[in-house]
Amino acid sequence: MKILTAKLLAVIMLIAANHACAATGPALHFDPNQTSAEHTTAGQNSPPRAKDTSDPELNISVISSKETQVSGGDARIVIDLPPGADMESLKVLLNQQDVRQQFLLSGAGNRLAGLLTGLKLGENKLEVEVSTLTEEQNFKAEKTLTNHPIEGPIFSGPHQQPFVCQVQNEGLGQALVDNDSEGFTIFAEDEHGEPTDEVIGYSKLCSIHPLIVFKYLSTLGEWKDYTPGQQRPLDMAQTTTLTGKTVDFIIRWERGTINRFIYSIAMLSPAVQSLDMVDISAWNRKLIYYFQGGVGIGHEQGDPSTRRMLYQTGLSRGYAVAYSTGTRTGVHYNLELGAETALMVKEYFIERYGLPKYTIGVGGSGGGIQQYIYGEYHKGLLDGAIPQQSYPDMVTQAIHQLDCELLEFYMDVVDGANPLWQVWSNRRLLQGTNASDQVINPYTRAPGSTECVQDWRGLTPLVNNPHYGRVPDQALIHPQSAVAAIQWTHFGDLVNIYGLDEQGFARNFWNNTGVQYGLRSVAGGDITGSQFIHLNANIGGWKEAKDMVQEGSPFFPPGVINFDDWDPWSSRNQNLSPDGGITPAPRNEGNEQAMLAAYDRGQVFRGHIDIPIIDWRPYLEPKLDMHHARASFAARQRMINARGHAGSQVIWVTDSDDNNEFNQTPEAFEVMDAWLGNILANPHKSIDENKPPRAKDRCFDIQGAEIASGDQVWDGVLNDNTPGACTARFPVYDTSRTIAGGPFEQSIFKCALKPVARAVADGDYGVWQPTADEQTQLEKIFPTGVCDYSKPDLALGDTEH
Repeated sequence: MKILTAKLLAVIMLIAANHACAATGPALHFDPNQTSAEHTTAGQNSPPRAKDTSDPELNISVISSKETQVSGGDARIVIDLPPGADMESLKVLLNQQDVRQQFLLSGAGNRLAGLLTGLKLGENKLEVEVSTLTEEQNFKAEKTLTNHPIEGPIFSGPHQQPFVCQVQNEGLGQALVDNDSEGFTIFAEDEHGEPTDEVIGYSKLCSIHPLIVFKYLSTLGEWKDYTPGQQRPLDMAQTTTLTGKTVDFIIRWERGTINRFIYSIAMLSPAVQSLDMVDISAWNRKLIYYFQGGVGIGHEQGDPSTRRMLYQTGLSRGYAVAYSTGTRTGVHYNLELGAETALMVKEYFIERYGLPKYTIGVGGSGGGIQQYIYGEYHKGLLDGAIPQQSYPDMVTQAIHQLDCELLEFYMDVVDGANPLWQVWSNRRLLQGTNASDQVINPYTRAPGSTECVQDWRGLTPLVNNPHYGRVPDQALIHPQSAVAAIQWTHFGDLVNIYGLDEQGFARNFWNNTGVQYGLRSVAGGDITGSQFIHLNANIGGWKEAKDMVQEGSPFFPPGVINFDDWDPWSSRNQNLSPDGGITPAPRNEGNEQAMLAAYDRGQVFRGHIDIPIIDWRPYLEPKLDMHHARASFAARQRMINARGHAGSQVIWVTDSDDNNEFNQTPEAFEVMDAWLGNILANPHKSIDENKPPRAKDRCFDIQGAEIASGDQVWDGVLNDNTPGACTARFPVYDTSRTIAGGPFEQSIFKCALKPVARAVADGDYGVWQPTADEQTQLEKIFPTGVCDYSKPDLALGDTEH
């Protein structure tokens, strides 16, 4: 092993000026210009590997990003030369300027690699010309690289404004001033670096110079500051990596801004602690990208999670860990913007550290959703995924989430005298998700609650009401009129995707026209026909954004309980019947352009994914937690629909209670590492064929010990077989839309319709046989027809997406 010379160091450390700081450059014990010979190709369209040099051609490869998606003014390039290349004849030109000095010979001496810097915004032409000594042939190649600002965007559309900076709250200093008239307020600082009251400008980009610090993990599990060269602290912990090295637990931690969000890159650095030198002696040459969950509606930079940025499970094993607030769904739920951010962060990592053998995604809830979505629509970003407590996507969860308060208001108020709904477990008959007669309701403070009440309540105003919502420090935006104009909805956050309607509000995809709430329950005899009619005549829908008003208590004002303004159902924004159902309450007809945009712009998981997936979750149904196990199987069914099988996904569920929640993720990393290692070793085999022994469906007890494993353990969920050992132990529940007759995978925004008479003739109502008068009532409620789930999503028609 060798240390790079000063001359070599200078060459590799060339970094584009618009990165603002030469923070990371060379590597100790490793040449970051080399591509990894073991880089997995599990995902199609991965950053290309250098071409086989036995082919007598000249080949240029961009290994840090797609050539059309370069950002920040630099790109890591590999140039394969033909055998017998005459190095004296070699020319490497960027926009007709000589950049040969930015490349070094690597491999067997017929490959050039380097960090190409100095790219201008827009298109850049890279040209290579070389002759061979023996056959006196002349070879030419060129490639166009399209460079974008490090602040973005690349493909996500115009920047969202206003945008609240939060770097100042994270010990990173204030954002850099980028204009003098609008944006987030920036103040002058005193001699101690503390902001004063003097305004010196504004920031719309929220950029900062990168900051590098060193930390060590103490034997008590605390992160402490470490100064390069200091005496070794007595409480410094050690760790043993995947490669078997035992080293001091010192990390190099870089933070900065990419695509306007705060990024983080951390890795073990036990040998060299220097700002201008990267120590990868303990790096296992593998990257973890940590995706974070939550529900946010944009207009903020976001606050990062130190626990996730400094993910000990990964760092302790020698993984590098990448993170960004732009891939935290608690900041925004624009998965096109999130994917763009993740691609830019990974590009930055490759440019400064080299190409990892593979990249594994990890993260829970919205962090799991991102892995499914990016694994399908942005192939090559991830080589393996460990989604935790995930859903297939966000937007199709919003379909039944926005049913919750309609149904709760109906059972609490409209039909509140019905004793059926006083037994809380009976609410499953309409909502599908779990309900309990024992769980304490946080609103009534008495036994009896539902998943809708316990965990989904509050999301309706956040997702749907343009008047509700705010972000920290929004008072520092100038002018404040820009804040007053924000549409605080999921749809407004994704206006670049959904577009605007005729009233100037973001298009909304939510639809319940033709939806027969409680259909399976009436068909099975669990509710009566008259109850079914009364429910569907009164259920209604949501007002248009232009007609919505501010929420009441307990949502607004925040933190104030006012029983004179009590409205936990957001009923003031519901479409209600004026006469108890005699005049049916109006339903919603979602905007088909928004629906198509959700499909076309990568917001819906369709199942076209081809990377190893270990989908793990604790079993939370008894707690009425929103992270229900059904979601894992919905993702599986979509994969089966799309590909005919789901061989690349395994589902793990671990028991939990109020005092115990064993984390199966460390074991998942062991299995994923073996799985991806098999793929590297056996590229001719399928992902399924490369599974290691533990990569199978499994369930575990509270201590994490395996209960059962194998192909049959989840029987009875997606088939009609006798329930398997895991299914019997961990029941899977429904949603309001599957109770309404919809498909298990719940991937339909807008159902095709058929006349009520056809539904009666088809036997859709099961044991209930509507009378002529009842059929007339149904036709009044559903004048355009009822859902026909035998046909595809009406928004898609016969098109393929």
